[in-house]
Amino acid sequence: MMFEFGRDLKRILGGHETTPFKDGLTGGDPSLLELLDLRLLTNEARAADVAAGRIGAKDRGAKLLQAAVVWRELARRSGDAAALRKGAFQADAAAKLFETERRPEALAAARCEQAVLALLGADLFGDEGLQAAAQATLALVGVHAGPRSALAAALAAGLEARAALADNDLDRALAAAQSYEEPLRALAAARRVKGGAARLLVAEHRAARIEVLLTCAARLKDNALTRVAADEARAALTALDADFEPLAWARLEGLRGAALAQLGDLDGDITVVAEGVDALTAALGPLDRDHSPLDWARAQANLGAGLQALGEATTSERAFEQAVTAYDRALIELKRQPALSLRAVAANNRALCLARCAELTADLAVLDAAEMAFKAELTAAPASRDPAGWAIIQLNLARLYEARVEITGRDEGRLQRASVALACAFDVFAELGLRSLTDLASQGLQRLKAAQTA
Repeated sequence: MMFEFGRDLKRILGGHETTPFKDGLTGGDPSLLELLDLRLLTNEARAADVAAGRIGAKDRGAKLLQAAVVWRELARRSGDAAALRKGAFQADAAAKLFETERRPEALAAARCEQAVLALLGADLFGDEGLQAAAQATLALVGVHAGPRSALAAALAAGLEARAALADNDLDRALAAAQSYEEPLRALAAARRVKGGAARLLVAEHRAARIEVLLTCAARLKDNALTRVAADEARAALTALDADFEPLAWARLEGLRGAALAQLGDLDGDITVVAEGVDALTAALGPLDRDHSPLDWARAQANLGAGLQALGEATTSERAFEQAVTAYDRALIELKRQPALSLRAVAANNRALCLARCAELTADLAVLDAAEMAFKAELTAAPASRDPAGWAIIQLNLARLYEARVEITGRDEGRLQRASVALACAFDVFAELGLRSLTDLASQGLQRLKAAQTA
């Protein structure tokens, strides 16, 4: 296991041997969940269910809510839709119980948790319906002061930013990023009182705000805004310890690396891009594949993106090859959950890197090998067994067909084959309700139509 768990827990708990026994390893303290590997986290979720279902349990609503938090963390790290559904069920049960008991503060906490679970599902699977569900749930939060109100406001800011970015309304998105300020101050004040759990909550929402800033900066090609995002990530890291908050620390360090890579790209400064790649590599330091498979895979994919940016900045074939290797490592884990949006992004970027390698070397053998590998994967995994994975391979094949035409200047029917592959992928993604992947296929079809017209 990644950590010497017993030693770390004793250090965090400050050696309080007189603390009464509670169910599970964490005793209901969410700030300790980051120290559990995936196996222990699964056991913790089951123990939380047992505690919530025990006959005569005191404050059953609170135990249900604790169980929802643990299942949500398990879903976030594994991408397991069943764990996400379990968390949503427990949070819903807690909300109903608190409503019956007329406990508004506790009810607000349960509804915030329901919204967080819905947003997690939207992030993992690209389901816009879950974003709408989160918005509807947040509208029911009726607490007007305190940390629950601040949490609801931060979640609302995130939802508004998502909607604005989907509409490409960058002014509105930046206004949403600004509206994080007040709830973050309130959550930071609660952090000084409530300790670890509140500290992680602040880090989570600061990371969400940084992601909004980075997305806006990328679309606007705004160096100053990118620098603001990098500075915010650096400041947020000072409140965390990689030994005891490894996942939150790695996420923020990864964002700092992505911001530096983006800044170097905008400024044309290869040194800054390289600094970003160094930070993205450092973000992998506290992560372990068994501890958090999805965090590890996301960090590998982010490193691949950084190396890809370095390759574009230096026209280095070696950087693109290293990016392909990083994406390969990410996809080893992501193939376990084929419906994840991250899998499509990583697979698509991997295909782009292969295409760039072939362009730089004029070596069509690279494309031949990739094409054969994708076709072999299609044969091994038919659409009926894994429709999302099958459609992602079609996306990759289409990109390779495009690359060959771009390199050779000869079509020979490849753009038509690419169009067919993208149309098939589009139909599958649309049928599965995977909006982000559907958009990716649609953009490819539009690009091919323009190429064929030209």
